[in-house]
Amino acid sequence: MGKTPKNPGQLTDALLQSPSYRRADQDIEFLNRDELRPIRLQLELLKPEMIQQEEGVRSTIVVFGSARLVEPAAAQARLKKAEAALARKPKDRDLLRAVAVARQQVKLAPFYDQAREFGRLVSSTCQIDGRCDFVVVTGGGPGIMEAANRGAADVGAKSVGLNITLPHEQTPNPYITPSLCFQFKYFAIRKMHFLLRAKALVAFPGGFGTLDELFETLTLLQTGKVTGLTIVLMGKTFWEKVINWPALVEAGLIGDEDLKLFHYAETAQEAWDLVSKNHGVASPK
Repeated sequence: MGKTPKNPGQLTDALLQSPSYRRADQDIEFLNRDELRPIRLQLELLKPEMIQQEEGVRSTIVVFGSARLVEPAAAQARLKKAEAALARKPKDRDLLRAVAVARQQVKLAPFYDQAREFGRLVSSTCQIDGRCDFVVVTGGGPGIMEAANRGAADVGAKSVGLNITLPHEQTPNPYITPSLCFQFKYFAIRKMHFLLRAKALVAFPGGFGTLDELFETLTLLQTGKVTGLTIVLMGKTFWEKVINWPALVEAGLIGDEDLKLFHYAETAQEAWDLVSKNHGVASPK
């Protein structure tokens, strides 16, 4: 035990500096304790919900896709760099693979432009006369997410970014509306916010994160936990190569009717036509 200061002034200072004296709502160390996880979960649910209400966001449309897909020009530049490195060491296996990957990225790069155009189409159609319907919401990162937020920014519209704390530093892309840029610690609460106001989900080519979010949404639709949500998969060739849907049906693991839970589209306009038709939104003339 520490000695009690004899000087009353020292005693008062010691009391004021004691961690126990901090107000609970201002004690970060206390709020980060394991026992306070339920409170942190509630705060992560409440803060974005309240702010979106204040910003007038009535409904959203979620755009998922790879953080690694870049604009066509940037993809071409990466390919040239990889080819130049390979030319110096033509038998290097890692460089051979890097070139192969870069070529695939060039093929997928047009989806960046389609995601940007989709964000522009949705936002210019639905954010008029002060309304905030079908507001684009992404994971807030680079790649396809950046493109969708950028499309909304192109027409001066609002868009949402739901960023998350990761082991490797991740910063939000610069096209998100600042007042609608959120940071999460918990994936579970972040996923809830993706779907709380969502009328549609448009999934571009992506990796584990995209697949995780897509299959969770499909499961919620299949089980009736979520209704009235339109799912559009961008790029039929990609998705049918990555996921063998018929094999799941043939094995009796899903039903034929489950294949009606989603649609395919190749362009931003096709995707928006599907969503707008399903939700009775008039497309611009």
